[in-house]
Amino acid sequence: MAWTQSDVDALKAAIKTGVLMSRHGETMQTFRSLDEMRETLRMMEAEVAAAAGTVRTRQVRFQTGKGLC
Repeated sequence: MAWTQSDVDALKAAIKTGVLMSRHGETMQTFRSLDEMRETLRMMEAEVAAAAGTVRTRQVRFQTGKGLC
């Protein structure tokens, strides 16, 4: 399912009000806990960011040596 920014905003609004239900278009979703809502929000935000091409990546470089300077 492709999430949109309006879906993300609707879920954020539901979290702010403290309800455990959220409507996405014609679909009504009931969550078991606030943690489940937050995890779904993270998933939705990542998908929206990927679709927009704004995904941030972390690059880590390792350098090895023998310890002699």
